[in-house]
Amino acid sequence: MQLPVSFSERMQRLLGDEYNAFVAALEQTPPVSIRVNKAKAPISPGLKPVPWASSGYYLPERPSFTLDPLLHAGAYYVQEASSMFLEQALKQSIDLDESLHVLDLCGAPGGKSTHLASLISKDSLLVANEVIRSRASILAENVTKWGSGNVLVTSNDPREFSRLPDFFDVMVIDAPCSGEGMFRKDHAAVGEWSEENVNLCAQRQQRILMDVWDALKPGGLLIYSTCTWNEKENEENIAWLAAQEGVESIKLEVQPEWGIIPTQLNGLEGYRFYPHRVQGEGFFMAVVRKPGEPAAIQHGKSKKRKYKLTLAGKKEKALVANWLQEHAQYTWVQYGEVISAIPEVLFEAADEIYQNLYVLYAGTEVAEVNGKKLKPLQGLALSQDLNKAAFDIAELELEQALRYLRKEDIRVGTNGSSWLLLQYKGAPLGWAKQIGNRLNNYYPKEWRIRMELPQEIQDTNILF
Repeated sequence: MQLPVSFSERMQRLLGDEYNAFVAALEQTPPVSIRVNKAKAPISPGLKPVPWASSGYYLPERPSFTLDPLLHAGAYYVQEASSMFLEQALKQSIDLDESLHVLDLCGAPGGKSTHLASLISKDSLLVANEVIRSRASILAENVTKWGSGNVLVTSNDPREFSRLPDFFDVMVIDAPCSGEGMFRKDHAAVGEWSEENVNLCAQRQQRILMDVWDALKPGGLLIYSTCTWNEKENEENIAWLAAQEGVESIKLEVQPEWGIIPTQLNGLEGYRFYPHRVQGEGFFMAVVRKPGEPAAIQHGKSKKRKYKLTLAGKKEKALVANWLQEHAQYTWVQYGEVISAIPEVLFEAADEIYQNLYVLYAGTEVAEVNGKKLKPLQGLALSQDLNKAAFDIAELELEQALRYLRKEDIRVGTNGSSWLLLQYKGAPLGWAKQIGNRLNNYYPKEWRIRMELPQEIQDTNILF
């Protein structure tokens, strides 16, 4: 790998005697890691854990993830291990049992958003945002597959969050960056790197920070990260923010054996990940608190307020109410032809998001109204709160599951006229409609597997 001269000189200054080990690590095969959705899947014995993430695991080699139906079922997410350090930033800085409003500002493709959804309480609200609309659709797909039910996916420029002053208890900004930490995984990134781009990225990151700052509550937590190593996009940006807003730096406890390098600039703490030190890619994170005391949180629906979200009709609600498990309390809303379930305690906050931002996906999309008929939706099939007892179920073999995910016709040996929930190894994949002994495949066409299936299909056995 031919590294740019100015990059090499800077890394030699940062790493000193460790520089040669760093360069050697860039020539090695990147490690493979996943984060398991514990609400959907058990853990296979023998997987090596990611030390700073309770549901993160390393795989001995990279399988063909596309050919594992459990990935499409949201049983796990393929995520770079260093970025899972987000878990430590949260657990060591805030009470995750509280009801929180959390923003993942640059959420696509969904690694940190799905991680956040697993860490916060069920009565907390996560807003997962992505400004680029095509990437926001991918984010919505991955959030739907994870199935938490307390997430809203939005697609807005950071400056539009100023419409929500003092709204969020936690902001996660995994800022667009020059990508130095991805050199090992993406050799093309080396040729695209330049000092000019580093400067442009640093300026853009400062704009993003200022654009969303007012939406963070006094006393709220900002978790800032990049996948790059230069100080301009990392320590210097945090120091710049501190000079602007007087933030309090949060120090995290890291175990020496983790290999993470703590750093400081002007008394502000940061954490660096280098590939020769950790089993992961390049990464930087800092955690700061906004000055001031938060106002008291008030939950519940206000009778005086005019809502944008429309409640579903009593008849429609009665038809779908038992499609989700009874332990959760929902407000059933209808937006266009879609009936969604939003946790009751989050309804007012969700409506405020709808009032001010562009929302792609909210809560759990349960059914589509078509005259007097209701069609169950993909979000329901993948929900962690799906009530399987309300539906007929067909268990698929591996090849059947993959053909279903390719949106091909399959047969399962059933006969009737009902909706059928198709699953693989007990994990729901989606819906089919029985018409006699034939099945209509209702897997979302934009999600379908496009690669050709090999002649011999082998089970990856990652989780089971």
